[in-house]
Amino acid sequence: MSKIILITGASRGFGKIWAKALLERGDKVAATARNIADLNELVEAYGESVFPVKLDVNDHDAVFAAVKKVKEHFGRIDVLINNAGFGLFGAIEETTEQQARAQIETNFFGLLWVTQAIVPIFREQGSGHIIQVSSFLGLITYPVLGLYNASKYAVNGLSETLAQEVKAFGINVSLIEPNGFATDWSGASAVQTEATETYAPLKKAFFEAATPDQWGKPEATAKAVLALIDSKNPPLHFLLGKVALPTVKQVYADRLAEFEEWKDVSAEAHGH
Repeated sequence: MSKIILITGASRGFGKIWAKALLERGDKVAATARNIADLNELVEAYGESVFPVKLDVNDHDAVFAAVKKVKEHFGRIDVLINNAGFGLFGAIEETTEQQARAQIETNFFGLLWVTQAIVPIFREQGSGHIIQVSSFLGLITYPVLGLYNASKYAVNGLSETLAQEVKAFGINVSLIEPNGFATDWSGASAVQTEATETYAPLKKAFFEAATPDQWGKPEATAKAVLALIDSKNPPLHFLLGKVALPTVKQVYADRLAEFEEWKDVSAEAHGH
């Protein structure tokens, strides 16, 4: 039986790649984009299997209306892929208030609104799979991506909590946590702070350290995402790419060692 999948941010990058993979195998996709014309390629290729929806996830009321429209169109929704988001590159000190708010508004609040809109539908159905597109930078941090890191840490905290709250209703929650991939995330879709000389050496070292083989091929993720969607017992945390796991393991090992080093001081602070 084909699945009905709602994908936000489906006009480019991961969203478009995964939409195509799902449509190729016979699933039906409700694809959202801020500019609905950007979805024409999918509609022309897959016809009525695609339901294009104009949506800016920052618009709370529009999100709820769009999700309702998708449910009415297809009769049900089986999977949500909360993919809309962008990268903000720059040192924290360089980041303007507007840039910081825009990053959190889209990457966190936009995802939250779609999540809140879909949960009652899944709860009524007694089933559903919420897939939040986060990042391995929701588990560790890199310099020059402070607000992006913060947005993904927030997504992870929200989603881990959500998984506990909705499990009894037959709803699964998964966090897709890719390492770096060669998508528009770091290119046309990215926002840059106004650079200062203060952080130029740090940025130079950071970008020079990223060798080409560290960037995954976006098209290669489709098989993994299909496996996640088809899993009867999907994981809460799902890393994508060969860089993510060893990097996260090292950071967590260092973190645990630091906790251990200070454990006596920490325990004494309990007071009894």
